[in-house]
Amino acid sequence: MGASTTVEEVVDEVGATAPATTSPSNDGPASGPAQGVLGGARTAYRTVSRHWRRSLQFRTVVATMLLTSVSFVAVGGFLSNQITNALYDQRFDQFSAEASDALDDEKAVFRNSSATDTDTINRLVLDSVTQLVGTDSDAPRQSILVPLPTDNGSVVSTTTSQAGATARMLPPDLQAAVADGEEIYWAPMVIPVTESGATNAPGLAFGTQVTLPPEQNPVALYVYYDLSTMQSTLDDIHRVLWLAGVVLLIVIGAIAWYVTRSVVRPVSYAASVSEKLAAGELQERMEVTGEDEVARLGASFNHMAGSLQDQITQLAQLSQMQQRFVSDVSHELRTPLTTVRMAAEVLHDAREEFNPINKRSAEILFDQVERFQALLADLLEISRFDAGAAVLEAESVDIVQLAQHAMDGARPLAERLGSDLVIVSGESMCIVDADARRIDRILRNLIVNALEHGEGRPVEVHIASNPEAVAVAVRDHGIGMTPLQASRAFDRFWRADPARARTTGGSGLGLSIAMEDARLHSAWLEAWGEPAAGACFRLTLPRHQGTDLACSPLALPPSSASVPQRAAQGRGTRAHAPEPRPQDDDEGHGSGH
Repeated sequence: MGASTTVEEVVDEVGATAPATTSPSNDGPASGPAQGVLGGARTAYRTVSRHWRRSLQFRTVVATMLLTSVSFVAVGGFLSNQITNALYDQRFDQFSAEASDALDDEKAVFRNSSATDTDTINRLVLDSVTQLVGTDSDAPRQSILVPLPTDNGSVVSTTTSQAGATARMLPPDLQAAVADGEEIYWAPMVIPVTESGATNAPGLAFGTQVTLPPEQNPVALYVYYDLSTMQSTLDDIHRVLWLAGVVLLIVIGAIAWYVTRSVVRPVSYAASVSEKLAAGELQERMEVTGEDEVARLGASFNHMAGSLQDQITQLAQLSQMQQRFVSDVSHELRTPLTTVRMAAEVLHDAREEFNPINKRSAEILFDQVERFQALLADLLEISRFDAGAAVLEAESVDIVQLAQHAMDGARPLAERLGSDLVIVSGESMCIVDADARRIDRILRNLIVNALEHGEGRPVEVHIASNPEAVAVAVRDHGIGMTPLQASRAFDRFWRADPARARTTGGSGLGLSIAMEDARLHSAWLEAWGEPAAGACFRLTLPRHQGTDLACSPLALPPSSASVPQRAAQGRGTRAHAPEPRPQDDDEGHGSGH
């Protein structure tokens, strides 16, 4: 028996019998409901994305379910293919044997028939077609006799055993094979309507040529099997597999959620406790239950937290003792230092009567006592900041006027070093709510610091404002500093080059005090520098207290070409003012670049 296709094609044809459907497309703009659906999809995507990034448990459960789904699809597809092949292979052999025997018998009946008239031949055809009908409940069999295209003088027409069946339902390749050969051929087919009422049901057709008496004209005789019952059984198996897969996927997802929750929950709890510890709640501890790895982790975490609490408490007590010691010593030193200063002033005033050695000793003593007094004043100010006793006495002040005052105080030092002090600003007045004494101290520190490291080059004081803030930047063009040095410029007693000689011999606390004054104003004090390109310190003040700064009106470092220049009063002059005392030059002096 010849064959025009394979068993796998039968299975494929069964799965491809559903009619194709189309839906009208909408090329116009998205309507309101469509936009709402799109917005909901975006919201869902952002939510899932956020959970994917932030939740280890969510990632684990989703990944487990995705991998399980892929495994189920692969295994389910393999099982479905095996079941389908086993089911159709077994029935195909049975159908092939039955159809071959039945067609051979009918071929012999037609060949041995002695019918000569048309009525007898038609009755023979009808009886043969009816004889081929099978009543198998799993796969009913029907038959159809079709004249061949080459049989122009046939006395019979297409005869079918099923109402509504036509020759067009037979596969064209099967009809062509039967017309060209005398063997039995088969092919899968689609039955439009079965006896049970099923539509587009899968089927299997067998056909061969038979000869009609008396001229032995060839015609095609076919039998076909209705496989809708088998397809229904296969669909039931597929539904059971899908249902079992979905249920098993849900169960596995629940198991993964429970297992990961038992592991992730203690880690999340440990993260929460560590955040509270970082926020200063040193008494927080993890709850420890059981003796497993998580319990050992919790016990180790609690031990670490206890050790950190003890060390932090000890450090806090030591810091308080140090602050109290500095404050107490500073206060205690004020009385004897005042006495020593008075004696030093007496000796300094009478130094002309001394011999050269004693005269020099009196001058050195006077200078060092003044420096000691400045250091003591800085230590007292720092101790007030550490104790939280510093009070801001804010009032409306003019930053331009304060900058001019600070420059006037530093001008003698500028003349001695050969540096010009320049105001670069388009502002004539900038009013802010600030403590004038503290702002003046900040500006004096920054200007003196710039002069100390300006290498005799001009020092620029930039002033700019916007509706929310006022900024003052002091820019020098001296030795400069690296970004690392700029980040440490406000540390107490820190100097970029401890061996470098200082003109005024500052205490090393000036910039630290300036930073504390800036914080008291909720202001920004920032440093910038490049080696051999100079340095810049920028102070940004809010116009009104209680306002948070968002940006500064000046860049860091500022550009001299961005605003008009205005020379400070007396710029470039060499006024013969009396030599300033060391404390005038060094009042609140910072730690340097």
